[in-house]
Amino acid sequence: MNSINISTNCLTHNIDSSEIQLIEKMNNLQEDLDSKISDGLIIAFSGGVDSAFLLWAAKKILDVNGGKLLAFTTDSPSLPRAELNEAVEFAINLGVDHKIEKSHEFDDPNYLQNDLNRCYFCKKELFRLTGEIVESNEYKWVAYGYNDSDRSDFRPGHKAALENEITAPLADAGLTKDEIRKVLKINGINLSDKPSNPCLSSRVMTGISISEKRLHDIEELEIMIEQAGIKIKRVRICRDGNEDFLRIEIGKNEMRHFLDISEQVANEGKARGYKWVTLDLSGYKMGGGVK
Repeated sequence: MNSINISTNCLTHNIDSSEIQLIEKMNNLQEDLDSKISDGLIIAFSGGVDSAFLLWAAKKILDVNGGKLLAFTTDSPSLPRAELNEAVEFAINLGVDHKIEKSHEFDDPNYLQNDLNRCYFCKKELFRLTGEIVESNEYKWVAYGYNDSDRSDFRPGHKAALENEITAPLADAGLTKDEIRKVLKINGINLSDKPSNPCLSSRVMTGISISEKRLHDIEELEIMIEQAGIKIKRVRICRDGNEDFLRIEIGKNEMRHFLDISEQVANEGKARGYKWVTLDLSGYKMGGGVK
């Protein structure tokens, strides 16, 4: 069985213990994926760094050892169009079979109410759809991009994975988010520097119901900000009393550039019915839409 191509020459001249551990983790990942691909493996592929890395590693094994591999992406109003397009492009360039299917979490009132378990209901729908493919006996395994760093986060979606016997090869191999990005960079995969970009629903404050209109507003305003050359940004819907307002988060080193378009963004937000449009001076932070 051939190893996944991680040349030690691409690391450092004198390999330290952390790099040895990384190679061991990749070898463990290879063994795990190889056994699953031979039976047929579906990878839940969102287009984000972790699932893209998992898909890339699986494709390298498939090319050498054969088997069956499918990238599976669900599409709903919570997925930015740019993310969907990037996922399609990545799968095409990688040369993997890729299935895109509409998901129906928006039909579930438990999802729309947007409590702390929202991600559970989203993943439950995702794994319902992958389960239908598994039942056809074409594939035996389903995996997703949960990794070792995620163990310390609040991840209600992982409960849905456990309930549906979804595997997490990255976490099982002990691979962290930083190590995943490092391996991608070593192998020249341009996703290594891609910012985290969770679903649009994550931008809506807990307790404010999810709606297509709200998610469309978020996406359009983030596109406006991105077109000004700002890479790290979040438009979050928050609430004061009974009125919704927008809180904008920008990477600290890009905040001064936002001021050039602040009036335009504020006017657009107010035109869409939001009471205020504010800039969070703390800058971008993960999980800023939870509370």
